[in-house]
Amino acid sequence: MKQTLAGCTLALILVAAPVSLRLAANAVSLGSLKIENAFARPTPGGSTVAAGYVTIVNSGDVSDRLVSVTSDISAKTQIHTMKMENGVMEMRELPEGLAIPAGKTVALKPGGDHIMFVDIKHPVKSGDVIHATLTFEKAGKVDIAFKAAGSMGAMSPGGAMRGMGGMKMQ
Repeated sequence: MKQTLAGCTLALILVAAPVSLRLAANAVSLGSLKIENAFARPTPGGSTVAAGYVTIVNSGDVSDRLVSVTSDISAKTQIHTMKMENGVMEMRELPEGLAIPAGKTVALKPGGDHIMFVDIKHPVKSGDVIHATLTFEKAGKVDIAFKAAGSMGAMSPGGAMRGMGGMKMQ
């Protein structure tokens, strides 16, 4: 019984490990910026948009700004913010980009700030990789890969889906 339980535990670790290891290995540096944990969620067939998430760590003493993103999957890409306004979740493009304060970490994540790939060429499936270039006002450009992981609507790469009721896009 102990061997069976140990074997099952090991199997679960081995199944879960590749996603977290791939995400950790996905870190790149650009000056004082460290860009890590980039992922996207799979999209339903017929979808025209996909979302990308990433963590940006600014270990320097000078603020920067994510000003644009380009990708191999979409005709255009936007930087979005989401916030609750009068009981309704509103999503808006940030045409001036996203501030990355000195000495801070900015997490683009489900339910918050994110990258929107607009007019995607095909649906995103789990395991797909979206190649993108992030452009920062001061640090310059860096290529990253958004690995599609989890399920549609997941709040994290390996997470479960949560509803988005009451959401409005502007």
